[in-house]
Amino acid sequence: MADIPFGIDFGGTGIKGAPVDLTAGEFAAERERIKTPSPATPEAVAEVFVDLLGRFPDSTGPVGVTVPGVVRHGVVHSAANIDESWVGTDADRLFTDATGRDVHVVNDADAAGLAEVRYGAAKGRGGLVIVTTLGTGIGSALVYDGVLVPNSELGHLEIDGHDAESRAANSAREREGLSMKHWAKRLTTYYRTLEMLFSPELFVVGGGISKQSEEFLPLVEIDTEIVPATLLNKAGVVGAALCVVEELDE
Repeated sequence: MADIPFGIDFGGTGIKGAPVDLTAGEFAAERERIKTPSPATPEAVAEVFVDLLGRFPDSTGPVGVTVPGVVRHGVVHSAANIDESWVGTDADRLFTDATGRDVHVVNDADAAGLAEVRYGAAKGRGGLVIVTTLGTGIGSALVYDGVLVPNSELGHLEIDGHDAESRAANSAREREGLSMKHWAKRLTTYYRTLEMLFSPELFVVGGGISKQSEEFLPLVEIDTEIVPATLLNKAGVVGAALCVVEELDE
């Protein structure tokens, strides 16, 4: 297991990690989960990463980490749902120094999106694939012929005078007590806007709510094929490991 890459999915409530077999797109050992510290400052999270990696003594490969924010060249540039101290942090350097391993951070939606294209719902599909995660907000990943176009943030498109995710995210459905039928009308407006702007080959819909996709996806009235994600909660860990290997290969 020595050279197998390790993926860490850093979220608001939990930090999950496992070594990843990239030929299969599967965990190479049982995943571990540690509660996200509060406050989740970069330094506090780095300590959790050291603890997490210590639970896999046979794993010495490079480490990919998802971060819920815009990431450019290893530096975090936004922090909508995490501690504000992340903004401007060179997370690649911080985590590499803390763990003594090669560490590369990537936006969480980008990692999940790339994993769905390589191993999941969009495997083998060419052209432009747009992966969206419907959760607290709307995360997005643009993948063209298997190549990631990072940091797309399509949840923040302004549609009808509103930030798209404020009306179409799963949190909006829960907050306003919307029926699936009513929510699907909002999703139709959202995906039609993406359709008009990008003309993709395929939409993949992830996030926890995708487990109930049969209740709302058939009600979304668009021309583009739209399918549920298949990797579910594995996507972040697998995608993070994939991204670190591709970064090192470059």
